[in-house]
Amino acid sequence: MKNVIKYLFSFLSLFGMFSTMISCSNEPKEDISGIVKVALRDVGHHLLLNNQDSISVVKPVTNSEDLQYKLSFEEQLVINPDSLVALVKNSFQKANLPQQYLVEVVQCKDNEVAYSYQMNQNLQKGIIPCSGRQLQKACYLINVRFTKSIESSKSSSYTWLIYVLLLVIIGILTLLYFKRKTKVVHVEYSENFTAIGTYKFYPEQNKLIKEAVEISLSKKECELLTIFMEQPNQVIKRDELTKKVWEDHGVFVGRSLDTYISKLRIKLKADESVKLINIHGVGYKLEISE
Repeated sequence: MKNVIKYLFSFLSLFGMFSTMISCSNEPKEDISGIVKVALRDVGHHLLLNNQDSISVVKPVTNSEDLQYKLSFEEQLVINPDSLVALVKNSFQKANLPQQYLVEVVQCKDNEVAYSYQMNQNLQKGIIPCSGRQLQKACYLINVRFTKSIESSKSSSYTWLIYVLLLVIIGILTLLYFKRKTKVVHVEYSENFTAIGTYKFYPEQNKLIKEAVEISLSKKECELLTIFMEQPNQVIKRDELTKKVWEDHGVFVGRSLDTYISKLRIKLKADESVKLINIHGVGYKLEISE
């Protein structure tokens, strides 16, 4: 239960961290407006090139508060609707702008709309009329209005990214949890012995028996093995082992613990499912495979 709570807190902390990162990465509105203007100037540049005009300039792109942008030209030009649709779409995609917008080609002389179309993320739902009908040479303004908030569009993209990251995090935490989860070992007890793999451990008689072969244990070996059997498959710190075995029973020499562990390893080596593992710098673990 403690592990579950620990991983839950880790998950919530990571969620908060990624949410903060995403919110901080949202571009200011002024920067988004600048990107739209650059994309529209790119559209204007290619429209002029389609008119064999590499001299006249694209006038400054202006915008209003309702997400509407105006593209105008210094000279008259011919506009092919098919080219306009493709140029706007490609330029907006390169700039990573929303694909939901309304485009109007307005005549300068009377402000009448000479051509318009609506683009949608799903092309089948977009409205693109008059394909192949070229607008004659005249003075035109091109108005572009986004039908979906730029900020909300980017937010939805970021929300999708958050969900993907969270799924990855959940997967990693789940793997870590099950990897670190302590194995449940079924230890057989009787009045006289405890089963350790294929061994029978008789703590009162200081001995191990395997297939009728008796293996004698010293008092220290027996005490160490008893401690390990109380916590199978768990790391026990060196300090805990030395305190329990040596603190009240004579003088402890630095290498004494390692010496007795080595002796126990030799006496348990006949069963490969039972291993005394050194956890470097921490302690030891009696690993019993089922």
